[in-house]
Amino acid sequence: MIEISAKLIGGPVYLPGENVGCYITFMNPPLPNDIRSRSHRDDLEVLAWATAQIHCQCSTNGKVPLPSKTPYLPEEKVVSNSETSFAPCQGDKGRIVLSTTPKILFCDLRLSPGESKSFFYSQSLPLEALPSYRGQLVKYSYKITIGSQRVNGIVKLLRVPLRVLDISGVPEINLCEDSEDLSPSNPFLESTTKDQEQDPTIQLLQNITARRNPNFYNITNSKGKVARFCLFKQAYKLGEDIIGTFDFSDATVPCVQFTVTLQSEETIGEEYKAETKQQRAIASFSNCHEVCLSMKQCLLNLPIPLHATPTFSTRLVSLRWRLHFEFVTTQPDSVFQLPTDSSTWQGPGFLTIETMIWDLPIQIYPSLPTPEPQTNTKYSIIL
Repeated sequence: MIEISAKLIGGPVYLPGENVGCYITFMNPPLPNDIRSRSHRDDLEVLAWATAQIHCQCSTNGKVPLPSKTPYLPEEKVVSNSETSFAPCQGDKGRIVLSTTPKILFCDLRLSPGESKSFFYSQSLPLEALPSYRGQLVKYSYKITIGSQRVNGIVKLLRVPLRVLDISGVPEINLCEDSEDLSPSNPFLESTTKDQEQDPTIQLLQNITARRNPNFYNITNSKGKVARFCLFKQAYKLGEDIIGTFDFSDATVPCVQFTVTLQSEETIGEEYKAETKQQRAIASFSNCHEVCLSMKQCLLNLPIPLHATPTFSTRLVSLRWRLHFEFVTTQPDSVFQLPTDSSTWQGPGFLTIETMIWDLPIQIYPSLPTPEPQTNTKYSIIL
């Protein structure tokens, strides 16, 4: 019996172009004491070979066609006997849209009882790597697939999941050498970023998401002004809070309540729209609901979950983010005043209301993965 275990170095989250590191250990467990005392033979375990590869699997919900083959992708090969050949996509639905060159870890490995041997697998993610995404219509998933085989045995696969964040949405502009870094800093810690060369794209990403640029929106309907909304910035990172304010002081149409929902819009690419009936899917995340009748101002605070996928676009699917507003208004001539005496005020039992909807697009970028290990999870199989 051989136990194969794998552990990622530096956490499970990576950016395109980064190196993925993984320690892979092959161990032959020690024999029990009773068996060891009666055994007079050498219980060696022999493995013929082991290899590792990173690949991205694309799958759909069945209503969206899979992308056709493209010249820059590796051709799919028909495996005559999947039990004795290395097939990283064996048992998975979908199609491989990106794969790295397989690396051989060893050939003819012999392990005595209680002996183990570790190998370090390192591979750079291609710059054109698609982001990890688990949507309603399309799914992109990354895995390190480790395959190994005994002599005259079947191939067993160990899969280690990865998460890849896309930064292709960052505008391409040149950074000046004296450009100011707008990312938050601690004045009491020694700064080492100036001594090290920082990726211009990452520096630009930090500056874009740190810069505040308040935008004001007058929300009106056919009867007048409902509210004035202020959004402090348009670009956010995963894990940040979306902060905004509502001002009802100059409103001519009373607003009874409002709901703001953070939503993602998944849209199928133009060349695939004709082949599917389901062309769009909306997913809702955090929301904020407030009863704002007779209020002058109100605060909006929406957290962006870390597990969400930033804005991206491929030939097959594109993902966009927006704030979905729902306002419930009543008649402008409705007056709600508290009594001047000490009697209890009784609210109206009936209101004539109208509902208005508004969508405001926003941009969500990835948060930078930390260099420290983010998990101690170990993946293992028995061969």
